[in-house]
Amino acid sequence: MRDGRWGVVNAPYYTDDTVTLYRAEALAVLCDLPTGSVDAVVTDPPYSSGGQYRGDRAQPTGNKYSSAYETGQDFSGDNRDQRSYLLWVNLWLGECLRAVRPGGVCVLFTDWRQLPITTDALQISGWVWRGVVPWVKPSSRPQPGGFTASCEYVVWGSSGPLERDYTNGIYLPGFFQAMSPRVREHQTQKPLNVMRGLVAICPEGGTVLDPFMGSGTTGVAAVIEGRRFIGIEQIEHHAKIAERRIREAQGHAVPRGRQLALGEVPV
Repeated sequence: MRDGRWGVVNAPYYTDDTVTLYRAEALAVLCDLPTGSVDAVVTDPPYSSGGQYRGDRAQPTGNKYSSAYETGQDFSGDNRDQRSYLLWVNLWLGECLRAVRPGGVCVLFTDWRQLPITTDALQISGWVWRGVVPWVKPSSRPQPGGFTASCEYVVWGSSGPLERDYTNGIYLPGFFQAMSPRVREHQTQKPLNVMRGLVAICPEGGTVLDPFMGSGTTGVAAVIEGRRFIGIEQIEHHAKIAERRIREAQGHAVPRGRQLALGEVPV
């Protein structure tokens, strides 16, 4: 149900039996989540990347990541320098570690520029680093005189010893290959099939947490794969899109812009 309290810390703006969504700054919500209450963190945080130099990172995200077929809505938190990025990631990863049960996992995206700092931050905040899973983008633009930067990376770790259930028959891949979505509702939206593969690391029926929900692809994947979901998003524009996409994935009739939901009557 809705309560209309946009921006009120720790008040979900949408909640039902399997999904809880917050519109707030990530740390403000993470600090109040119960200890050991989630099974997996699966998230795509702002990279503070998109260029070689500090001036490049400070540009609006629309300048760094948008092309003709993408939304023009910028997102926040993407202009930190290397030291402040390390500290920031360490802060929220530490709160995620507290919120995840022992043996739970953390899975987060990064690019080649921030890969070393991301793996450092994961370990500094107390996670056991388990590896790096490339996401290969076949349509990447070739680089003259050098190697094509055709991958983003998924860094993952566990809260202490990793639980290994050899009876469930689940074996996850060592890499993903998928095109970036051609139609996006967020400038850095990830492919749904990649996110479905990532949330599979959470036990069936378990809870997936995404502190940087964006347009809600992690939540859509969690719903499709039979997981519970907690999402946090700071920007109201993206939070509304996330709610609509997740509710659609749950099978609800949801209005889109001027198009009414099934059964709605114009007023």
